[in-house]
Amino acid sequence: MTASEPASAGASAERPTTTQRPLRAHAQRNRDKLIAVARSAFATADETVSLESIAREAGVGIGTLYRHFPTREALVEAVYAAEIDAIATSAPALLERFPPEMALRAWMDRYATFFAMKRGMADALRAGQASGRIPTSTTRERITASVMTILAEGADTGSLRADVDPDDVTTMLVGIFLATAALDTPEQTGRLLDLLIDALRPQESR
Repeated sequence: MTASEPASAGASAERPTTTQRPLRAHAQRNRDKLIAVARSAFATADETVSLESIAREAGVGIGTLYRHFPTREALVEAVYAAEIDAIATSAPALLERFPPEMALRAWMDRYATFFAMKRGMADALRAGQASGRIPTSTTRERITASVMTILAEGADTGSLRADVDPDDVTTMLVGIFLATAALDTPEQTGRLLDLLIDALRPQESR
């Protein structure tokens, strides 16, 4: 999900490339570290996370953070985009490791973690969505596409139902996460996801 830092438009053609590459690589590492630390902080925090604490945990100065992310909203949007990319592209790798029904359950756990993390970014996310910088319709399409990938594989192997609309699964997942968010009970979330997986198996295999 992380985008490469663009090269400066004013860079001189005569500047040695050996001095450019380490700077770009170093800047990218700093950006990646900031996003990783912010992701963890937003996932576990019960209150607003300070940008200073994120910079300190990432081992960079607050000035470095602001060079990459001028506002809290910019950092939140980068974390959000990185998480969506990770979730949306994880289905093929999970299917290589697990049978389809187990891959889907593992993917649901990953999505649940992301949904919990969103609570720590709620205000900034609402601002980004209101401004159109975070396209919610595209996000849902990408999530549903991942569900469809796993369901199709499961239908081919006979381990998952072939008559399920992937968007219905997305809707049920969002309902589960919203219903359990206030209670903050991961155990209950897990039980509900298990029930959903069972409902997605062909009737003869339940």
